[in-house]
Formats: sequence, structure tokens, C-alpha cells
Amino acid sequence: MQFHHHGYVSGDPRVQPSAGTGVDRPAELPDEIDVLIVGSGPAGMLLAAQLSQYPTVVTRLVERRDGRLVLGQADGIQPRSVETFQAFGFAERITAEAYNIGWMNFWGPDPDDPRRIVRRSRTADYAYQISEFPHLIVNQARVLDYFAEAAAHGPGRIVPDYGIEFLGLTVQGAGEYPVEVRLRHVAGERAGEERTVHAKYVAGCDGARSGVREAIGRRHVGDISQHAWGVMDVLVETDFPDWRIKCAINAEAGNILHIPREGGYLSRMYIDLGAVAADDDHRVRQTPIEEIIRRANEILHPYSIDVKQVAWHSVYEVGHRVTDGFDDALDDDRDPRVFLTGDACHTHSAKAGQGMNVSMQDGFNLGWKLGSVLTGRSPASLLATYGAERRPVAQQLIDFDREWSSLMARKPEEISDPEDLATYYLATAEFPSGFMTQYGPSAIVGSGEHQALAAGFPIGKRFQSAPVTLVADGNVVHLGHHARADGRWRLYAFADPAASGAHPALDAWAEWLGSSAESPLIRFRRGDEDADALFDVKVVYPEGFEAVDVAAVPAVFRPQSGPLGLTDWEKVFAAGPSAWNDVDIFAERGLSRDGVVVVVRPDQYVAAVLPLTVTAELAAFFDGVLLPPE
Repeated sequence: MQFHHHGYVSGDPRVQPSAGTGVDRPAELPDEIDVLIVGSGPAGMLLAAQLSQYPTVVTRLVERRDGRLVLGQADGIQPRSVETFQAFGFAERITAEAYNIGWMNFWGPDPDDPRRIVRRSRTADYAYQISEFPHLIVNQARVLDYFAEAAAHGPGRIVPDYGIEFLGLTVQGAGEYPVEVRLRHVAGERAGEERTVHAKYVAGCDGARSGVREAIGRRHVGDISQHAWGVMDVLVETDFPDWRIKCAINAEAGNILHIPREGGYLSRMYIDLGAVAADDDHRVRQTPIEEIIRRANEILHPYSIDVKQVAWHSVYEVGHRVTDGFDDALDDDRDPRVFLTGDACHTHSAKAGQGMNVSMQDGFNLGWKLGSVLTGRSPASLLATYGAERRPVAQQLIDFDREWSSLMARKPEEISDPEDLATYYLATAEFPSGFMTQYGPSAIVGSGEHQALAAGFPIGKRFQSAPVTLVADGNVVHLGHHARADGRWRLYAFADPAASGAHPALDAWAEWLGSSAESPLIRFRRGDEDADALFDVKVVYPEGFEAVDVAAVPAVFRPQSGPLGLTDWEKVFAAGPSAWNDVDIFAERGLSRDGVVVVVRPDQYVAAVLPLTVTAELAAFFDGVLLPPE
């Protein structure tokens, strides 16, 4: 964590210096709002945290509840989400309180007595095999708390406006604030009072029954399967030996997905309630908790659970739906003004642990784009890439979840290979982890012409970190962990070999970047703002850190930051290996020894891979993404 560059800080360094609308944020909703977020779920709260990095943008979040979420429904946190938490500054804290999924066990009928279940296999969870981040279980309410803190501590000082419900909206044909939104107070002394506000943009983060979706004429496409599940968070006494290990249990009496929760005692159980009649008309949702517990004990035989407390429970029918569009641009005549995120645009079962995770990535994708457009950094056409990028991801999620749900709901006689569920779990690990998302070529995702120069950083996929050594102090750090969700683009320059104490290709590139009128650092810099206000430029040298003279590194990698003009010493790294780091990032990520530049978007996705010698292509890429200052 870097701080003090705005002057000495004696308090909590997570509270960032504020400037702009966050300083004098009015208690009352203003009549005109740049971004109105409807709903404080995972997508909405992440979106608020991201937009808090743009203090000149007026952002408000309205939520029908009268306060913070007390009991969350979602709880599975995939490694990509923890990676995202790192960018928002709270990965370590939430990991400390969460349950870490280390293993998954698979249970099935005892061949000698099929009425009993036995453990058939045990497999290590996939997280640490493909990421440095864990696979966690933690209450959704706590995730929202952390994002709320990030939003409140960011320069924009955003806090939710609770007790206000969305009634409807109309997008006018013209005007600076063309979205007319009708709201109503539902709590406190003003309950029942209605009012209208005008917004430049609206983000519908209001769940599966989204009023925003209905208001813009979008609809869910898909169906509800004829299968129901009961879910409960419970505190129990039990003789089941794997109570603190994630388990998939397949028995003659049905199926259970069992997931231990944070705190050492609480667990969540998804209990198979069986097929649902075509004319059920959702009556299965009225199944009492006593029946769900009875089913659980029937499936667990010869083990049992004595439920001491039910913290939460529900019944749901598996649904797989994707909205026919993620914004209000029904044709190509205008740029979108209203966006849908999370459950408002994709719904599915909970058993694959994807809902909250994919929803947060919706918010991450949208947030920096709105911030860039509203601060005049990018053209409004950038916003069309939100739906173009996220809708295919939602469809992939639905397809994966349909397959996983079908496997989980099988009867024992339908299973030919007892190990196939465990095999599928591991074989598909990268998708649920969140690492298989790959955005196609667009204005913000380049072509693969030079991909071979950085094979381990696939264009369109998220930037996968690796250990490097910070030259200034010799500490081993993860390169990607230095990237914060601050709306900046990242330029990672991997140097060519040293020759007579210099790195010819890198030095020439650095000179161009720091001084040429065609350089994006020069072309898009505004007035007297910091040199790294828009671009975070870092260099990784191939030699050990002792061989790098940080004082001789090109000036573009040692920018001065803040009102005091202090040199930033944390942009120069060495690949190693060293006594403390046995990973050579060049070998680990397939990086060209002749040097390469990796361009990374504000949401951590690789946008381009270019040779150090091709500066014109780097300039051309950003000419299509950014706007020069007026």
C-alpha cells in the first residue's frame, strides 16, 4: 500500500484523499445525477466502489432496504473474485475471516449396502493449482460491507441511499441528463413520498426481478427446470465426519452439496427435493424447513444431523436465463444510457458458486468505462463494449451451470462412472475460478499479431500475476498485486537483455514514451496532473535486482506523484530468480527475451501485446480508446 504522497498520514491510510463531489455530498438526492445505481448487491456495490475513484462524477446508489444487508444468500468466492478484492484493497482481510476450501470430497452409495453412503474420493480444491488466491466461502453481506467501505473511503465518498425504491424510468431523446427516473421513499418519516431525478446513466443492479430491466423492455430468455432444491445455513451437531469439508453427496434418497461456512461451525447445505410436477405452480417453494431437514437426514444415512439453529433457508427451482440485451440500446442509432448487471441479466443455480462472482465482474467491467466516459477520457461509444463483452460470458455461465446442475441432480442408477463428478470438477476448474473469460477483439482488445511475445498473457484474458522483486527495497512481491482499481491503464514493459550497462530496446521505448508528442502519456495528459494519472507504467528487468541501478532507470519509470512531487519508487522490478524468489517471470509467462510491452485495462484484462520497437502501434491503439484533452 502506498500513501503519504499527498502529505503525512497519521490515520487509516485506506481513507484516500478526497476532492470533488464526495467532499460536500448532500444528504438529499440531487435532481441531476451522473450515474444512478439501482440496487446494492455485489455488482452495484463494486460499481460504487469503482466510481468512487472518480470524485468529479456524481454517483448515487439507491436501495429499497432500509440498511445494509444482514444475511446474504450467495457465499462462494472464486479465486478471480479474491484477485479483484486485492485490487480494491481488502483481499487479505476477507480471506482471514472466510472459510478456505482446501478439499472436496465425493460420497456415494455403499456397494455393499446402497442405503448407506460412503466416501468414494477426495480431491484437492482447484484454487491453488491455478492461482495464488484461494477459493473462499464467506457471507455475501460481508462482501458488500467491504465494498461499501471502499466506496466510502474512495475520493468520491459514495454511501448508499437506503430506503428508496425504483419505480420506473424513461429515456428522453436529448439533453445532458436524458434518463428520467421515478423513485419512492419506503422508510422513515418520508415513506410514501415520490420524486423524480434525472441521470446521465443508470445501472440496474436490482436482481432477478429487476424493475430496471422491465423499464427498458428487456426480457429474460430461458426456462426453469423441473427440479427443486432446499438450501439452509445451519448450526448442527453431527456424526458426519466431513462436516468441515466441501462435499458432493449422491445417495439413493437424493443429493446434497455441502459447503462449510466461515467461523468454524456454520455450514450450508443444498438438499435435493426432487422433480417438480409441471403443474406445481411453484408450490414446492413452500416446503417447510422441517421437511428439508428430514430429507437431509435421509440422504446422509447412516449419519445424521441435529440442527440446533437455522440461520437462513430457502427453496428454489433451478433456472437458467440470460437477458436478451444488457443495455437499452435496442438498435445501433445511439449509445446506451441504461445498463443491466448481475441477476438482472443472468440467473442460474447457486450450486456452481458463480452468481456473485460473475455479477461483480459485470460491475468491474462497467465501472471504469462509465468513469472514463464521464470524465471525458473516452468517447461514449466505449459503453457499447459492456454488453458486447459481458453477454457472451453470461451465456457461457448458463451453459456450464446447466451441465453442473444436471450432474449434481442424477440418481445413482444414472451414474456409470462414480468418479465422473470429481473429474468434471477438476477438469473445468478454470471456468468457475473466473479465469476462462476472454474478450474478443474490439477497440479495447487488440489483435493477436504479437501474442507469441507474451504467451502467458493471452490477449482478452485477465493479467495473471507472478512474483518479481521490487528493486528499490529487494522485497519479493506479486507484480499484479500492485495494480489497484483506480481506473488507470497499466503498461508493463519487460526489458531486453543488458548490453554495456544499457537495455537498448527498453531505453529507446522509454525515451519515446516520456517525450514524444505521439506518446499516450504526453498526448492524453491534462494540464499539471501527475505524469501517471492515467497510465501506470512499470518495468521488469531480466536480471537480478542487485544488478539494477534504480537511479539510472529511465525517468518514465520514476514519476513524481502528488502535490509534493515525490518520486514513486515502486515501478521498477527485477525478474530474478534470487535467494527469495525462484520464479523468473520471463520463463513463467513465456515472455520474449528481446523485450515486450503488455497493455492491461483498468479491469485487469490484457488489451495488447506489442514489441518494444513498435511504438506507432501503441500510439494507434490508444488513439482508438482515449480522447485528448480539450
